[in-house]
Amino acid sequence: MDDLLAVTGLTVGFATESGLAQVLDQVDFRIGRGEIVGLVGESGCGKTTLARAILGVLPANSARISAGSIEFDGRDLLQEDPDALATDIRGRAITFVPQDPFSSFNPVFTIGTQIKELMKWKSPDAEPGSGPRRYARARRRSDLERVLELLRIVQLPDPQALLRKYPHEVSGGQRQRLMIAMALLPEPKLIIADEPTTALDVTIQAQILKLLRRLAAERGVSVLFTTHDLGTAYEICDRMTVMYAGQDVESAPSDSFFTEPRHIYTVRLLQSLPSRDHGIRGIPGQVPDLTAPPRGCRFHPRCDAASALCRQTRPDPSDVGAGHVARCWHPAPGEATP
Repeated sequence: MDDLLAVTGLTVGFATESGLAQVLDQVDFRIGRGEIVGLVGESGCGKTTLARAILGVLPANSARISAGSIEFDGRDLLQEDPDALATDIRGRAITFVPQDPFSSFNPVFTIGTQIKELMKWKSPDAEPGSGPRRYARARRRSDLERVLELLRIVQLPDPQALLRKYPHEVSGGQRQRLMIAMALLPEPKLIIADEPTTALDVTIQAQILKLLRRLAAERGVSVLFTTHDLGTAYEICDRMTVMYAGQDVESAPSDSFFTEPRHIYTVRLLQSLPSRDHGIRGIPGQVPDLTAPPRGCRFHPRCDAASALCRQTRPDPSDVGAGHVARCWHPAPGEATP
C-alpha cells in the first residue's frame, strides 16, 4: 500500500525540572492511503506526543525534536516552513478530532459562528493564505451548503437550527459528530482522532465509531486513531501499532494483532484484558522513568524473556508475517493469547 504518512526514526524529548524526558525514541510509524491505523498503548506511552508532532503543535518552549522525519504526501513536515504548515497542512490536509469536544468549542459563540470561522480559512474553496477579507459572498453560500450537507451526513437533525445553538445546548454525542463533520469539511487526506469516544457512553461510542469508519471509507480519508482501549480499536482499525514507553514495538493487521501477537509486551497487554477464564491480569513492574529510561528494549525490566541483548540493544523491526512487524529479540511463537 502506498504510504500517505511515514514517520521514520522520530526522537522527541521534553525539558523538565528532572532533566530531558525522552518521550519518543526512534519511532517508526506508517499509514497507507485510505487506511485506519490504531495507535495503542498505556497512558504515557507517547501516543499523543506522536500525534502532536505530526500536527506540528508540540510546545516550542519545551519540546526537542533531535532526529527523524515525518513524510506526509511527499513532504517532510519537519523541514517545512511553519507558515506553510499552518496554511497548507494543519487544519486542511491534516485535521483533528479531540478527546473532549466540549473544551474544543468556545462557549460564548454559536456553533454556526465557529464553523463559519473555520470555513473562512480552511474551506476547500479557499486559496491557501486567504483570510476573512477575501471571504466572498459566493463562497460563503457554497460553504454553508457544504456544512449543511455534511451535518446531515453525520446524522445531526435540523442542521439549520443546530447552527444557531451554543455548544452547551447539544449532547456529548452531537458535539462529537460536529467535531467529525468539522474535521471532514476541509476535505483532508488524514484525520487524527485522539481517543474521540472516551468521554461518551458505550452506546454512543459504537455509533460514533461506525460513523467515522463509514465516512473515512466513503471519502478515502486515512485515520490515525489513538486509544488505550483495545476493544474500541478492534471495532474500527485496519491495522494496529503498539507503543511502550516511547518506543514502537509491534505493528500488524488487526486480525493477526489480536490472534498472533509477537512482541512480549503485546502478549501481556492482550492478556490484561478482562476474561471469564482468568479475570483481570496486570503486567508486573512499572513503566520506566523517561528521564532515565533503560537501554535497549524499554520493556525488558518487566519481561520474563529478557536477555542481555535486550538490555543493551534495541532490535530493528523484524518481518514476522504478512504485514506484521515486531521489534523483539525473543518474539512470541505467534499463537493466540490465552
